[in-house]
Amino acid sequence: MKLTLKIWREGGQYKKGAFVKYELDNVTEHMSFLEMLDVLNEQLIAQKKEPVAFEHDCREGICGTCSMVINGHPHGPNAGTTACQLHMRHFKDGDTITIEPFRASSFPVMKDLVVNRDSFDRIIQAGGYVSVNTGQAQDANAIPVEKETAAMAFDAAACIGCGACVAACPNASAMLFVSAKVAHLATLPQGEVEAKRRAQKMVAQMDEEGFGFCSNIGACEAECPKGISVENIAIMNTEYLSSSFSAKESA
Repeated sequence: MKLTLKIWREGGQYKKGAFVKYELDNVTEHMSFLEMLDVLNEQLIAQKKEPVAFEHDCREGICGTCSMVINGHPHGPNAGTTACQLHMRHFKDGDTITIEPFRASSFPVMKDLVVNRDSFDRIIQAGGYVSVNTGQAQDANAIPVEKETAAMAFDAAACIGCGACVAACPNASAMLFVSAKVAHLATLPQGEVEAKRRAQKMVAQMDEEGFGFCSNIGACEAECPKGISVENIAIMNTEYLSSSFSAKESA
């Protein structure tokens, strides 16, 4: 199939940033979206032009690094799919595809389709961890966890930290990401040690990074490639309020 690609280029000769149009032929339906971009870059290199910078790692929908907006949707139009898992069979011959980076002031564009998501790492560093004794690993059944609780924690832990929720939100809120990390640990007994300060620290860091407030429209859940539920935001709010009252009582 033949495609027209409108790709955001920023950096290098495109200092101010602009959409650049490319024509690409001989695209097969069996290619993944990133393989299609690989073919484009091979063509650009052969023409002695600068290839399009985009981020990727596992290409298996696990790492969350393929952060790009495709035709207005973070990771593309398919629900529950990362950009690396999107295949060209979902497009038609002659289609025009617009590709741009995630748009958020807290995700500054490094080059072309690559954004800096270190802000997510700093939020995790602020409180997304548990205190455990070092040494030999515990037996799997050493700490009993109810099946329903374990399933809830696992669903929250499925978040890959890609940032699609931020890109989808009109306020560039990171509430879904932060709440998934808080809920994952808050529902497990292993997370009780830091429970009184985890939500406080992570929310404070989220605000410091410049993410916006929750817009309550649900775009984050709709665009999340892992289907993280907004119910986690309610869990995080409960944890935050509970820890706030605990801090006042101790004071």
